[in-house]
Amino acid sequence: MHAVTKASVLPALVALAGDSLARGEPVLIFDAVEREGETDLVYLSERATPELVRLQRQDAGGLICTAFSEPIRARLGLPFQSDLLAVASARYPILADLGQQRLRYDRRSAFGVTVNHRTNFTGVPDNDRATTIRALGEVARDAPRLDDAALRARFVDEFTSPGHVPLLYAAPGLIAERKGHTELAITLARMAGLSESVTVCEMLGDSGGPRSPEAARRYAEQRGWVFLEGRTIAEAFRAWSG
Repeated sequence: MHAVTKASVLPALVALAGDSLARGEPVLIFDAVEREGETDLVYLSERATPELVRLQRQDAGGLICTAFSEPIRARLGLPFQSDLLAVASARYPILADLGQQRLRYDRRSAFGVTVNHRTNFTGVPDNDRATTIRALGEVARDAPRLDDAALRARFVDEFTSPGHVPLLYAAPGLIAERKGHTELAITLARMAGLSESVTVCEMLGDSGGPRSPEAARRYAEQRGWVFLEGRTIAEAFRAWSG
């Protein structure tokens, strides 16, 4: 496996972040000043707990989303939100205009569908969202040993849409194609040999904008958690995949 044969090329901080994710501990990832300029609080989806959801809700404050790698998205046949808008625009013309994204930080949104686990009541409480997120992570964990039909059957058996957990899909080329938190976090999981689903949430500040990288770094240091910049992950990935 990549994580075994290539682990020696990973910088200590990146390897430590992978170990943290594997233990169910969050890591903080700052993308770049020239991109969103935001830090996300990230954990491995299959390790989700109500406490981790509460941490993202209370200490981060952004939108809690669960990301899949492209191979998993493609095997499940899940659409991007922009694709759904395009298809539905023939019946609802307003969607054609709404779907014309003019992102200031990227060329395309990573948003897909939203889901709840079928055992949820409303899907909103920490317990409900943790159940949904953990089950999504377990689908990613078990995907390698399931054929496509079994994987899709399990997904529709466990989840319903719309729901309260938005899905994000990493670009096929990961950070070689797009350098968002989705790709950075999935890249980190892949280098660590972990299941390729992570849950992310932007860290907000008290000024009405994103938390500064300095404040996010202090937050991580106070708790003994790893803080990584996107460029560190990118440099490690180039060495790991080279």
